[in-house]
Amino acid sequence: MLCREITAKIEETFPKTAACSWDNVGLLAGRKEKEVKRLYLALDATDEVIEHAAAWKADLLVTHHPLLFSSIKRITDDDFIGRRLLRLIREDISYYAMHTNYDVMRMGEAAAERLLLTDTEPLEVTLQMEEKGSVKEKGIGCIGMLPERMSLERCAAQVKKIFALPDVRSFGDRQKQIKKVAVVPGSGKDEISEAVEKGVDVLITGDIGHHDGIDAVARGLAVIDAGHYGLEHIFMDEMEQFFKRNWSEFEIMKEPITHPFWSL
Repeated sequence: MLCREITAKIEETFPKTAACSWDNVGLLAGRKEKEVKRLYLALDATDEVIEHAAAWKADLLVTHHPLLFSSIKRITDDDFIGRRLLRLIREDISYYAMHTNYDVMRMGEAAAERLLLTDTEPLEVTLQMEEKGSVKEKGIGCIGMLPERMSLERCAAQVKKIFALPDVRSFGDRQKQIKKVAVVPGSGKDEISEAVEKGVDVLITGDIGHHDGIDAVARGLAVIDAGHYGLEHIFMDEMEQFFKRNWSEFEIMKEPITHPFWSL
């Protein structure tokens, strides 16, 4: 199976046009005609991930976050981006990133399914698609209803368990009753106003700062901060299933779930 055949199928399902204008998605390094027998999945193209992919003799590395966001003027081993690109090229590993196009097309829905949300819809609509004679909306995050009303404390415990997290941080009254939920894997502070406007009880996301959290509570919105990595690591399981549904010609390996920080 050639790299270009795999990326064509990815882009059929998760079109690059769905990505935000500032994003950088697609094949970022390597050969389109590369024969792929081994595919490695990770959230980020860190030094450790590239080392693991190289040791496993991977032909294609697929990550959620792109290693390259802006243009670069030189590729040397003086900085971490150059070092990683040089290693990928030296090992002949093609490198593909699927970031906000994946967020829009699947990430929020995937998280909502794990939370058993019903009556779901995008939190922020960014794309309208023709599908079987009707218009389907896609976007950042997902809104839905929990199977039953519960306290914020219980909801936070559920999030911690479902996403296998070491901890979560919550803003709001522990006993606040929660039914309508918005989930935004990754960084969701920019979606706070959208969640407030849509009458959401709690926003489940990551990267929430002190003022983001207390200001949200003042506006009637509880927040559960599960961390940026905490919700987005589901990308690896989701994409593993995507590749297995579509092909059996190559092996797949996932980077072990490793939270990028630790707490005392």
